[in-house]
Amino acid sequence: MAWGGIRLRGLRLVIWYDVLALAHGESSHPGTRGPGDGVGLTLGAVTSTLTARPSAVDIEAAFVRLRGVVTETPLRRSVRLSEATGAQVWVKREDLQPVRSYKLRGAYNVIAQLPDAARERGVVCASAGNHAQGFAYACARLGYEGRVYVPRTTPRQKRERILALGEGHVQIIVGGDTYDDAAASSVEDAERTGATPVPAFNHPDTIAGQGTLAVEIVDQLGHAPDVLVLPVGGGGMLAGCATWLRSRHPGVRLVGAEPAGAASMAAALTAGEPLDLDDIETFVDGAAVRRVGELTFEIARDSGVELVAVDEGRICTEILDLYQVDGVIAEPAGALSSAALLDKVSVTPGQEVVVVLSGGNNDVSRYAEIVERSLVNLGRKHYFLVNFPQEPGALRRFVDEVLGPDDDIALFEYVKRSNRETGPALVGIELGRKEDLEGLLLRMDESNMVVERIPADSPFYRFLV
Repeated sequence: MAWGGIRLRGLRLVIWYDVLALAHGESSHPGTRGPGDGVGLTLGAVTSTLTARPSAVDIEAAFVRLRGVVTETPLRRSVRLSEATGAQVWVKREDLQPVRSYKLRGAYNVIAQLPDAARERGVVCASAGNHAQGFAYACARLGYEGRVYVPRTTPRQKRERILALGEGHVQIIVGGDTYDDAAASSVEDAERTGATPVPAFNHPDTIAGQGTLAVEIVDQLGHAPDVLVLPVGGGGMLAGCATWLRSRHPGVRLVGAEPAGAASMAAALTAGEPLDLDDIETFVDGAAVRRVGELTFEIARDSGVELVAVDEGRICTEILDLYQVDGVIAEPAGALSSAALLDKVSVTPGQEVVVVLSGGNNDVSRYAEIVERSLVNLGRKHYFLVNFPQEPGALRRFVDEVLGPDDDIALFEYVKRSNRETGPALVGIELGRKEDLEGLLLRMDESNMVVERIPADSPFYRFLV
C-alpha cells in the first residue's frame, strides 16, 4: 500500500491519500460528479474523484490545486469590530483576490478538472457578476471559451471587469431581472450547444473550491476560530466551509448571513426543501438568489448552521463604515458578514471571530443610494406629503417653525395649483439625530399644515428609496 502526503504551511495539516485505491478510480464516498463525470483531479501521481457531496479531503485537494492561482488574502484584525463586540474580530479580505471576490475559488476548481473533450464545446455560466469574473479569469488562464449570462441588475463595473478578466475568451449576455432568470438562460444554452455549465454554487467542485476559504482561515490563524460568519446567497461558500469545519473542527460556530430581502436559505430550511421566493430585493446583487441549490441546502441542513437576516439598510451603513473608518471598499454582499456581526450575532467577549468580506466589486454610481438607504436605516431620513397654504411665506414658516436646528430638507418637490388654497409637496427631511424625530412630528401637528408621513413599508416609500 502506497501513501502520499501534503503538508500545508502554518497549519501543518497532513492530507493522506490511499494512492493505490485512488489510482484505480475508487472513492471513499459513493456517488458521481456533475460535469466531467468520472474525471479525476491530479496532484502529482495522486488522483481523486469528487463525489456528489464533497468531502473534507476534496476541499483539501482543491486547496492544493488553487495554490498559485488564488491569492492568499489577508486575515486582519479589525479594531472597529473588536471594540464594538468585545471579541477579537478578524476580517478575511477576499475583496483582494485578482477578481475582487472569493468566487474565483469555485469557478477555477470546476474548469480545471474538465476533460479535454469539453474544451471544444466551451463553458457557460450564470452570475450576478462575481462568479462571472472568477469564471472569466479561469477561462483566460486555462484557455477555454465561455459565455456568461448576467441579470440586468448587474452593475456596469462588474460587466466591464468580466470582459477585461476574460481577455477575449468570454462573451456577456444580459437578460432577466434576477440571477435565477440568467441561470435559466444558461441552462438552455448548455442544452442547445453542449457547453459545460459551471454552476455558481450548486455543484460539488464549486462547493469544494469555495470551501478552501475555511482551510485558509484556519491555516492563517493557526487554529480554528470560535465563530465564523459568512455571507449566504446560493450557499456555496456556506456549504463548503461547513463540510470542512464539521469534519476537521466541529466545535466552530458557523453563522450564515442573508440579506433580509432575499433570505432563500432560511426559507428552504423552514420549508424542508429549496423553494422559489415570490419576491426578492435585488439590492444585495451578489447574494440575491431566489432559490438556493439542492446540494447546498442539504449540506446546510445537515450541518446545523445558524442563519440570520440583515436589513439592506443596515448593510449600507456597514458599507459606509468600512469605507470611512477602515478604508475598505466593499460591495453590499461583501458587507453582509460584518453587518450581521454588529446587528444580529451575539458573541462573548474574548472570543475569536472571523467575518468574511467576500467581495469589493462596488459601482461608485451606487453610493448615492447606499447613503440614502443607510440614513433611512439609522432613522435619520424621513419622507412626508405636506399640503402648504398657497400664500407667500408658507415655506419660510415651515423651515423656521417646523424644522429643528439640525434638520435639513433633502428633497422638495412642489406642485402649485392655481385653483386650490393648498399645494402638495413631497418633502424629504434629514435629521441631525434620529432622536429628533419626535419633536419634528410634534411641531408638524401644531402647525396649520396638513402633513402625512410616508410609512417605510409603503410601495411609494420603496419607490423613493
